[in-house]
Amino acid sequence: MTRQVTRKDKLDWPLMKNNISRADLDAVCDFLQQEDPILTQSRNVRAFEEEWSDWLGVRHSVFVNSGSSANFLTLTALKEIHGTGEIIVPAITWVSDIAAVLQNGFEPVFVDIEPRTLGMDNEQVLEKVTPRTRAVSLTHVLGYNALTSNLLKELERRGIALLEDVCESHGATFESRKLGGFGLASNFSFYYAHHLSTIEGGMVSTNNTELYEMLRMLRSHGMVRELDSASRRREYHDEHPDLNPDFIFAYPGYNFRSTEINAVIGRSQLQRLDETIVRRTENLHGFLEHLDPDVFQTDFAVEGSSNYAFTLILRRPDHELFARIERELHDAGVEYRRGTAGGGNQLRQPYLRRLLGPDAWRAFPRADHVHFFGMYIGNYPTLEREKILRLCELLNGCVM
Repeated sequence: MTRQVTRKDKLDWPLMKNNISRADLDAVCDFLQQEDPILTQSRNVRAFEEEWSDWLGVRHSVFVNSGSSANFLTLTALKEIHGTGEIIVPAITWVSDIAAVLQNGFEPVFVDIEPRTLGMDNEQVLEKVTPRTRAVSLTHVLGYNALTSNLLKELERRGIALLEDVCESHGATFESRKLGGFGLASNFSFYYAHHLSTIEGGMVSTNNTELYEMLRMLRSHGMVRELDSASRRREYHDEHPDLNPDFIFAYPGYNFRSTEINAVIGRSQLQRLDETIVRRTENLHGFLEHLDPDVFQTDFAVEGSSNYAFTLILRRPDHELFARIERELHDAGVEYRRGTAGGGNQLRQPYLRRLLGPDAWRAFPRADHVHFFGMYIGNYPTLEREKILRLCELLNGCVM
């Protein structure tokens, strides 16, 4: 028997909320009040990169026009340094992580997830390493840390690069250090409702100066004039006296630049980022503490987490219960995304079925469980505790 939903039951809960505040818009308005403001990449982009690096605890960052561009640029630079080969990737992630691997001529090698982090099973990662492995591309899903000390130690011992996708996990930590500072490079997205938003935008961060300089050139058509190092610029000029020094192209690069307006918004948001992370984390704890642990997974690895969205996964497969939850959420005006990050098991997607075959997804049962019996619900700093408790009551009430 279907319960009659009243207006009082309505939660009106969007999946995402605009993370750009009046203060951010005022900062843009102030910037535009200048007599002749430069709108293309300039001083604010550089300042945002430096401020982000300081906040993250890394030496260098490169601001780009999206998180997907950050993924692509990182793999392009890796190919220039190490050549093509295999990249170990997760079965649950955003499509651009896999697309960047494919588009740069690498071969993706998939591993299943660890249920408490939704990130890659670290033991499987090490089992999949071969002489052709060029990097491990690890995604920190929905604010949970996916690193272990053993993985870091083994990758360093074997000389394999770690790439961190931190697009949904700004400010999450492992061993008191922010995620994004452990690998050769890390990627961040500043899209719409992420912890920090620049409307569209992304960042590549690294402690490797050689990689940083390459990324700066690749971002802007491969132009040598983008180099920070004056001595490196002189070397190129001396080696190519027949070329205009302002138009020497070291690589077949791209235009992944962002704008001053995006950077102004990012700089404004960065001032309150720590505060919003605290609120999101408090929200997650309240959500998990009030779910029925016999029905829903509540034992996520929350230490150091910086939650992006409420993770809702059934402990056991139950199509009827999951369908009932979907109906109740829909009737209460609660938006959700099935399959959690990236829409679930990537190996079920058409682009990978064509590449790996129609049944490749079968080798990843834990990702497949999340695909069919998992979802996420929006979490944003303005959520009220009373509303979170009402949501938990609704979900617990779906059990019959």
